[in-house]
Amino acid sequence: MWTSGRMSNAKNLLGLGVSLYFWGLMDLTATVLSGSARPLAEGQEDNLSDKLHQRMKRSWVWNQFFVLEEYTGTDPLYVGKLHSDMDRGDGSIKYILSGEGAGIVFTIDDTTGDIHAIQRLDREERSQYTLRAQALDRRTGRPMEPESEFIIKIQDINDNEPKFLDGPYVASVPEMSPVGTSVIQVTATDADDPTYGNSARVVYSILQGQPYFSVDSRTGLIRTALMNMDREAKDCYEVIIQAKDMGGQLGGLAGTTTVNITLSDVNDNPPRFPQKHYQMSVLESAPISSTVGRVVAKDLDEGINAEMKYSLVDGDGLDVFDINTDPNYQVGIITVRKPLSFESKKSYTLKVEGANPHLEMRFLNLGPFRDTTTVHISVEDVDEPPVFEPSFYFVEVPEDVEIGTTIQMISAKDPDVTNNSIRYSIDRSSDPGRFFYVDITSGALMTARPLDREDVSWHNITVLAMELS
Repeated sequence: MWTSGRMSNAKNLLGLGVSLYFWGLMDLTATVLSGSARPLAEGQEDNLSDKLHQRMKRSWVWNQFFVLEEYTGTDPLYVGKLHSDMDRGDGSIKYILSGEGAGIVFTIDDTTGDIHAIQRLDREERSQYTLRAQALDRRTGRPMEPESEFIIKIQDINDNEPKFLDGPYVASVPEMSPVGTSVIQVTATDADDPTYGNSARVVYSILQGQPYFSVDSRTGLIRTALMNMDREAKDCYEVIIQAKDMGGQLGGLAGTTTVNITLSDVNDNPPRFPQKHYQMSVLESAPISSTVGRVVAKDLDEGINAEMKYSLVDGDGLDVFDINTDPNYQVGIITVRKPLSFESKKSYTLKVEGANPHLEMRFLNLGPFRDTTTVHISVEDVDEPPVFEPSFYFVEVPEDVEIGTTIQMISAKDPDVTNNSIRYSIDRSSDPGRFFYVDITSGALMTARPLDREDVSWHNITVLAMELS
């Protein structure tokens, strides 16, 4: 019958006359029944089978070999032995091995039944092999035993270091985060057997990145470890995490990964004007909505936290000028709101405020998140043309008026402060018949030819005024 020198299979004890011995690494023993195959009375066989089956409830696994992986010796690795009770040692029994790895990974001495591994075994590549054993009469080839199946299990050794399959990692955490804020969890995988010893029990530690960050030795969760980490002072950290197996004990294998952590921005910096006074100028002829100048408040934050809103909060030009915010460059653009006149007002003063529209309540104590600056705007004079007062004259003249009669005094003024002298002339395209004449200095409009209502009843004359500089 097929039995094991250390474990027994009760079912295979009935009605068989030979034994098969499996020698493995497990130190388990079982009693093997011996004797001749004496026929049982009717009903006794089933009764004995039931009793022996009940004995199998113990936690023995009789049909398994256990062999350590990664054997590095020069000789084939001994695995175990097959043996039949009918083997008298004269070579009449031939042992046959078939199944997974037979003849390639495992060989058997067909005379002694000794099984050896002829290749290096790696549990991480394959953890077990299922094989079949036969005992034949060497002369006749007749089976001496029923074919029996058994398993060779590869026992783990600590030959794999932990690996971070997803590394290197990239993570971010808001600046100024409280100590203990979660950043990212890293995970190392150990290919060794997690059910056997501590070969796959990983412990995490931080090799680089203190005192800014810490790592949970059990979970690999990285947290902040220092208060008030300021992005504006240092925004990027390279953290190196180690995973060591054997529970971190001496002799364990280790692997590392890099975690690049960036501090993301929060609104913890108030805006400030680098200039407390701006001096600008604008021509009095500047059109409505034209740009006068720009102001800028600096903010060390970025993105939405550096957005600015500019407004005019005081000054004598609130109704004359506007200010708008350029969203691309976060500058305040001062523009003309109403027409300007150098002669009426030569300068204006504005108080400009720049403020963050997006605030974080927990940083309000670092504020105020607004600042002001003063802008002085000078209005520059422009040499403007003379202006007629009024701009339109209606004159009635008798048709028999004498030549050289003054029919109207035309008046124009220089709007500039200099008030230069004016010279007058008639646009001859408006008086092709030259019926009229204007005095060059006084602006007196006179007749130059006789007027005849029946010939020409209406004259539309354009008088020009020119400033002498």
